[in-house]
Amino acid sequence: MTALFRLLARVPLPLMHALGRAFGWLVWWLAPDYRRRFRENAEAAGFTAAQWRPAIGAAGEMVAELPWLWARPAGESVLPKVVRWEGAEVFEAALAERKGVIMIVPHLGSWEMYGQAVGERFVKDHGPITALFRPSRKKWIAGLVEGSRDRPGLQTLPTTVKGVRGLMRTLKEGGYTGILPDQVPPLGQGVWAPFLGRPAYTMTLLPRLAQTTGAKVFLGVCERLRGGRYAIRFIPFTGTALTDREATPEAAAAAMNEGIAQLVRSLPGQYVWDYARYKQPKGEPMEVAQ
Repeated sequence: MTALFRLLARVPLPLMHALGRAFGWLVWWLAPDYRRRFRENAEAAGFTAAQWRPAIGAAGEMVAELPWLWARPAGESVLPKVVRWEGAEVFEAALAERKGVIMIVPHLGSWEMYGQAVGERFVKDHGPITALFRPSRKKWIAGLVEGSRDRPGLQTLPTTVKGVRGLMRTLKEGGYTGILPDQVPPLGQGVWAPFLGRPAYTMTLLPRLAQTTGAKVFLGVCERLRGGRYAIRFIPFTGTALTDREATPEAAAAAMNEGIAQLVRSLPGQYVWDYARYKQPKGEPMEVAQ
């Protein structure tokens, strides 16, 4: 599999994206449960078919770009592929204050590209982007994923109590991190909060990090453009409940979800609609020290 990914990493991204769009539509027609869940989630969120249908092909593009993101030569820069940065000056000014920065990066657009490109652009002046990382349980892909994290500007910590404490320390020392907030956390690590019109079990880790460290918070997204190119946006988060230490966990989670929803509304054709975002949580809670 590693050899195949390295081979596919040499294929031009525009061609891989075109193949990916075709693959996305093939899966759509061959997988009725996937198709039902995808449509139900998008329509329950209030989007029309014209708005969500591009996400069918975008799901395939997401898969097709992974070989280049995970297996390209280590010295090959991602920045030539990113032709537009929006809000980078405001983001860099926040980094320069050395009070810590948290980026809310949902499953929208190319979040893998986002992490690599942001780390590469800012590592020289502000150090690497730090993220929590859980190795894949599937051996055939674990090596590929771990290799993708071994890039200039990227630093990972385990999804354990020790890793969370390390992330807190990084933020207090003026570092920065990106967190995927729109996934169902294990039991005991979240609260129920509205998301796109429905209750969703929502992580409390990100609000607690913001409230404990005083870090500034940004919404982040990497939009796929035609021609194998991307646009990265940094949007200052304005919901005060997220960073207010007096806010309840439910209020903080609701504020975070509304920020994510704003991003999704701006780009519904690149959201991962098939994800079971509204499922019941499972697993044992992880004690995280404040």
